[in-house]
Amino acid sequence: MIDNLRSKPSGDASILIVDDDEGQRSLLASFLTTEGYDIVSASSGEKALEILSSQNIAMMISDVRMPGMSGLEVLRNARREFSTLPVLLVTAFPHIRDAVDAMKDGAINYLEKPIDLDELLEAVGQALGVKKTSRKPVLETPELPPHIIAQSPQMLEVFREAVFVASSESRILITGESGTGKEIVAELIHARSARAKGPLVKVNCAALPEALLESELFGHEKGAFTGATSRRVGRFEEARAGSILLDEIGEMSPSLQAKLLRITQDNTFYRVGSDAPRRADVRILAATNRNLEKEVENGRFREDLFYRLNVFEIYVPPLREHPEDILPLAHHYAFFFSKQKPRFSSAVMIALNSYHWPGNIRELRNAMERAALMSRGSVILPEHLPPRIQRSMDETDSGSEGSSKGRIMEEMERKTILKTLREKDFNRTATARALGISRRALLYKIKRFREQGYNVEGD
Repeated sequence: MIDNLRSKPSGDASILIVDDDEGQRSLLASFLTTEGYDIVSASSGEKALEILSSQNIAMMISDVRMPGMSGLEVLRNARREFSTLPVLLVTAFPHIRDAVDAMKDGAINYLEKPIDLDELLEAVGQALGVKKTSRKPVLETPELPPHIIAQSPQMLEVFREAVFVASSESRILITGESGTGKEIVAELIHARSARAKGPLVKVNCAALPEALLESELFGHEKGAFTGATSRRVGRFEEARAGSILLDEIGEMSPSLQAKLLRITQDNTFYRVGSDAPRRADVRILAATNRNLEKEVENGRFREDLFYRLNVFEIYVPPLREHPEDILPLAHHYAFFFSKQKPRFSSAVMIALNSYHWPGNIRELRNAMERAALMSRGSVILPEHLPPRIQRSMDETDSGSEGSSKGRIMEEMERKTILKTLREKDFNRTATARALGISRRALLYKIKRFREQGYNVEGD
């Protein structure tokens, strides 16, 4: 007979993570282990109940939607035997009814994927009676390779996150405007991962039409289509024991999205023209300059694939939001293209710092390539810069129009975000949806506003 009043003992107990997604389990386990917690993992609800009955568990963190027994069913079964066990539910598909049911059944909280690690740490700390600690000491500034130039707090945080998630097998979604350095982040993740000895295969999903992209990714058999005169190994097979970067993932067609979903679910795929399933031993990294949450809402991107790819999101901010990196990057690229130590005139330094950089780091790199060529290795002067940057210098000289415009835009953005936060009762997800930006981008901006002293919590 089950004792409904029995609870799990707290001494030397572990946190049980329940999720059918290996990447999600890996990420949460890695993070909470670095925070000093003992972790036990289960890939199904049935396995979780077995562990609860046989091991000392202090808290359970469970996905809601899983094959077989759902997270809500796991919660209800656990509650019958362990009445005081803290249970935190997480899901990629938030629904108010599920949230209400979860709270009625005794869940202590309900978090959305991709999980914000600070929110997770706070929820775990509250459940276990542990004072909340910041994860900053854990994510120490990594030693970066020479080609990665970062001095600003914003970019150092990006690379801290990249190094942290590298040790897991989690799928990572890298977001940000074009030219911000998303590929560099992917390269760092691969280089610091257990798959570093394997290849990092890069595929631009926007560069090929659908028919060719499918063959490019999965390969094809001889005779699969007109022109297929021999068997071709796809990029997923080339990336065996390594990683694959799917760049511009937002451009992928719905039919290919469905085939990619299969790989994220069971690591299998089919060559074009073959009925034989093949195993994919590869870590998937994806990058996009689109707001995929908006694409999901508009029916252009599969919701299930979005959450499968977005186990952890790394948002790379635009160059204009970390101006401390402009001159170090400019010197780095000028030296790279001229092979001499560059010298910038004072007017050039002012111009580089005041320009808006709509093309981000890629535009800066191209500007320095032109400047190095035009200057022939001597001092870089304003006339060596691209015409559009020279024009921005004229605007700055005639009343600082460019910089004033930038400050006005920044102020408008801050007021809009803070106003929307208040209107949505400081709900991050609802605010991001109303603003049309990703939740990760919103969290980045909220963090910046908090550091500037603005109220972003509603306290």
